[in-house]
Amino acid sequence: MSQEVLEGLLIPFLGTSLGAACVFVMKQELSMRVQKALMGFAAGIMVAASVWSLLIPSMEESAALGSLAFLPAVIGFWIGTVFLLALDHIIPHLHLYAQEAEGPKSKLSKTIMMALAVTLHNIPEGMAVGVVLAGWLAGGGDISFGGAFALSLGIAIQNFPEGAIVSMPLRAAGSSRGRAFALGVLSGVVEPIGGILTILAASLVIPVLPYLLSFAAGAMLYVVVEELIPEMSAGKHSNIGVICFAVGFTLMMALDVALG
Repeated sequence: MSQEVLEGLLIPFLGTSLGAACVFVMKQELSMRVQKALMGFAAGIMVAASVWSLLIPSMEESAALGSLAFLPAVIGFWIGTVFLLALDHIIPHLHLYAQEAEGPKSKLSKTIMMALAVTLHNIPEGMAVGVVLAGWLAGGGDISFGGAFALSLGIAIQNFPEGAIVSMPLRAAGSSRGRAFALGVLSGVVEPIGGILTILAASLVIPVLPYLLSFAAGAMLYVVVEELIPEMSAGKHSNIGVICFAVGFTLMMALDVALG
């Protein structure tokens, strides 16, 4: 595996790990205002990445279909949405401000289920990086390494606050700093694993590349609409979430255009 691919896979994981390490340097839990700002920023990054790095390339890869070039993007998008919907129902998890866990009943601790909630929406991010890198490796004509790197960097930037959002509440809930950091890091492990699995299947990627790109977009936008936007908009300080959404969106859009 080339150095470029390894960097592309590990940069997002590094972002999560650095965010989780905040538990060693910050004594107090993140304020509600800061948490909403970070979630809005992450949502903006994910929405822009879904459009510029995934859906638009999906339709460009299907240009031979003419006026039906949108079809693989629509089909893949819906499959990705249904896939995350299924995971949402079969994996027990607890969102940041929720009082009750979602998914099947479980005896897992609150801290574990909070980590699982973040792990859930790291899955489509890892798949997104993996499929773009696999498309580049296999010679996808409209996918450049610059575009793949922009996606990887953008997800790493939004993973930093996600890592902190996992580790800091766990610490506040009574976990040791080491345990809170470990769970924060583990929540991001699924990203490089998902990316590696996608690349290992690279020989199968090109024929269905438009579907896989839009699949990742559908899965990512499911997470944004089902989790991040409601959490950033609930209660007080919702405006800060909206502003940071716009910051994240424009940053990811600029990265994709500048580097892609």
